[in-house]
Amino acid sequence: MIHAMFRGVVGAMAMTGVRVLAAHAGLVREDPPSRLARKGTRGLLRKVPRRRRQTVVELIHWAVGAQGGAVYGMLPEEIRRRPWSGPVYGVLIWVGVDTVIGPLLGLERNWPKGRERAVFIADHVLYGLVLSELRARPRE
Repeated sequence: MIHAMFRGVVGAMAMTGVRVLAAHAGLVREDPPSRLARKGTRGLLRKVPRRRRQTVVELIHWAVGAQGGAVYGMLPEEIRRRPWSGPVYGVLIWVGVDTVIGPLLGLERNWPKGRERAVFIADHVLYGLVLSELRARPRE
């Protein structure tokens, strides 16, 4: 379980790298964790000094990544052995954020569309690839 959580944190960190690159390339304006924190949880972030808010948002994203890794680690091994399982899992997480969490918090109007959405789907595929470890597993 600890190993799966660690992979989840590393996957979330890799997503951050994709998002920073995409932001520098002008493909995204604001990533979903920052948008959720800014618009959806205003009361919580008000207690955090402005200069530390982005750090707190990133740490929360990594914690959520760890939680997602733990859930992936609990899937049956037969599923986790499939090369497609991690990327599909990552995309399913994005679908949940896109269709449930964003609208639940009333963020539909400013929610990612077009190129931004494609970047966030791609970084969730990367997250899933990290979860699935990108390496052959020994056969028993």
